Parts: sequence; C-alpha cells; structure tokens
Amino acid sequence: MFSKFNIMILKAQLKSVIDSQNENFRTNKTGITRDDLPKVPFQENFVTIITGIRRCGKSTLLLQYMQSYMTGGVFLNFEDIRLANFESSDLSRFYEILVEQNEKQLILDEIQLIPKWEIFVNQLLREGYKIFISGSNATMLSRELGTHLTGRNLTMELFPFSYAEFLRIKGVEKSTSALLDYLKEGGFPEFLKSNNTDILVNLVNDILIRDIAIRHAIRDIDALRKLTLYLISNIGKPVSATNISRMDGFKSVSTIIEYFGYLEETYLLAFIPQFSFSIKSQIRNPKKVYCIDNGIISVISKSFSEDIGRKLENLVFLTLRRKSKDIFYFKNKGECDFVIQKNDKIVSAIQVSYDVNDLNFNREIDGLIEAMDFFDLKEGFIVSFTQNDVIEINGRKVKIIPLDVFLSDFIL
Repeated sequence: MFSKFNIMILKAQLKSVIDSQNENFRTNKTGITRDDLPKVPFQENFVTIITGIRRCGKSTLLLQYMQSYMTGGVFLNFEDIRLANFESSDLSRFYEILVEQNEKQLILDEIQLIPKWEIFVNQLLREGYKIFISGSNATMLSRELGTHLTGRNLTMELFPFSYAEFLRIKGVEKSTSALLDYLKEGGFPEFLKSNNTDILVNLVNDILIRDIAIRHAIRDIDALRKLTLYLISNIGKPVSATNISRMDGFKSVSTIIEYFGYLEETYLLAFIPQFSFSIKSQIRNPKKVYCIDNGIISVISKSFSEDIGRKLENLVFLTLRRKSKDIFYFKNKGECDFVIQKNDKIVSAIQVSYDVNDLNFNREIDGLIEAMDFFDLKEGFIVSFTQNDVIEINGRKVKIIPLDVFLSDFIL
C-alpha cells in the first residue's frame, strides 16, 4: 500500500546529491572565458542574480566566476531529477548541511522552482552568506525577490555567444564567411560545438513544456507549439494577438496575449512596441517579434527562403537588446526598424538592410530620415552586411555601417 504522504528527502540523500553535483560542476570544462565574466555584479549583503534563456551558459559563467574569484563554495541545481520531491521544508536540511560544512558561498540554479525559496535566501543573506542565483525565468525571480529582498539584489542578463565569442569557440579569424556563419548558426555553445540541430529543437521543446506548459498548467500544448512556430517564422514582422486569433486553430485573444508573455519570460522571444507617446497606443498597436538566437530561427522556422535579411535584423536587435530594454520601432509614412530610448528620450535611430541598392535606397533612407526628423536626431544608422558609407541629407548624417563593425563597436 502506497503512503499518502510525499516521499521526503532524507538529509543523507540530499548531501549525496550536493556532493555529486559539486564534483561534476567543478570538473566540467568551462570552455572559452565569457566576455561577461568581469561584469558579474557582486556586493556584500546583496544577492547576485544571473538570468537568461536555458543553455546559454549561466552555470558555466558562474563556474568561471567561482574559479576566478572564490575559494570554496557550494553549487546546487534544483532541476536535478533526484530533487523532484524537494519542498520548502527540505530547505532546513539544506541549511543544516551548509552549517556542518561551514560553507557560506552558494550558487543556486533554478531555485525559483521551490516554493518560498525567497524567504530562505533572505534569511541566508541576513546571516552573511554570499549568494549567486541563476535562472531561466526573469519574471519569477524578480517578482519574489522584489517582495522579500527590498532591493538587495544585483541582476545581470546573459545571452548566447557574441560574435567575438563565436570566433573564439570556432577558432577562426574575422571574415565575411565567419560572419555569415554566425548570422545563420547563432550562439548557443552546445550547438556550435556539435552542429547537431536536435540540440536546438530539444531546447525549444524544453522551454515550451517545462518552463511554460507545466508551470502555467497549459493543456493545449499543440496550440502553444503552433503559435511559437508561427512567431519564429515571422521574425521582424508586426504581430498582434487579435490577428493571430482569427487563424485556424488558435485560441482567444486573451490566451494568445498570455502565451506572448510566457514566451518572453523564458527569453525565447521578444516583442517590441511601435513607438508612441501614448502607452495605450503602444499596447494596442502590433508588436514586432524577435528571437533570442539566429540558430533557432534557422532550425525551427518553416519559412521556405533563407530570410538572410530577417536574420540580420534579428541579430541587430539582439545586439541592441544586450545594451538596452527600451527598444521600439517607428512607423509613420515610412518605417524605421529600431529607435532606442534613454532617459525618456530617443537617442538613436537604426535601419537594417542586408544590401543598400538602387531598388531599396529610397525606402530605407526615407524611413530613417523620417524618424530622425521626428526625434530631431542629427545622426542615424543603416546596418548592412558589408557596406560602409556616409550620406548627408538635409543636414542630417546617415552612416551605413557593416555588421561586424556594428557588433563590436556600436555604442548607444
């Protein structure tokens, strides 16, 4: 006869899991040193939180940080199958083990899966523990921490490999062909090492099932998959829940809006609004959709063309997103792909065109100049794949810059 109670985790079992995880964690190869390593924030009496999409290298970054700046430390990943029955009450056993080991430096991965975890972390912080948390759901982490830590947390977002990191892991120099490879393959470390597309397919499936469907009790997983496929196949295009709801097989407008939010929480997709001084207009107007990684677009999208121009636009977005969250597109008579806000003021206008030529020159320039006039910007940019030029129009300067320069040198 089965017990009606959940199987509790004994202290000895928990210690065994901790020992096993830490042995594996410390013996893992860290690969190339991440460019973001010096940027990992730390301050006494503050929790450091690293967020980002699954498999982008958060744990590896913290391992590199541990090896570079820490002596000792305990790592615990709460997604371990052996911790499937871990509950809030088991945190006390974890605390006893920490006291016995006299260890006050912690790296906690996906701890937001445990109810009331933030109360536990807050207690440890008051006792002088140094705590680093990594997680793949920014909203879940920030919501609870904002309530219980009252500002005593430092946050950092990690993205898949940059172009510079891509070159290092591939062991190649800058070149047009390397840039084109990065444009198509993206920056997920495990995929770049193996070129096995199943890695990216399984990653998206894990996000949809584990991070969205299970956490939010979604039963119609097929509809969620269909929506995700549609969005990834329409990168850089305006999308609206209202229009999508009219398509066969999709849910109500409110459900689609919820799905948009879940997909953004997990970092898989991002939705940028059309610029407007009215918040209501920003909410009402269609948003442009972008993906966290070009490799996912290449593998998942059902588009029959290679869509190299869309991938270029997506990569430009990701580069901007590493530096700012206040990104919009501008649309009036014409359209400008990106305008960037800083301190409540638009400071930059950026157009993206794989190749500026006689056929598209007026369209690309007109949309950019219109945005520059609207925001009174003296300088604007067109990011191309390889072109480099400067054009003066009505006292305004348009710089056409090649992608590799934009990736390495562009400053907001």
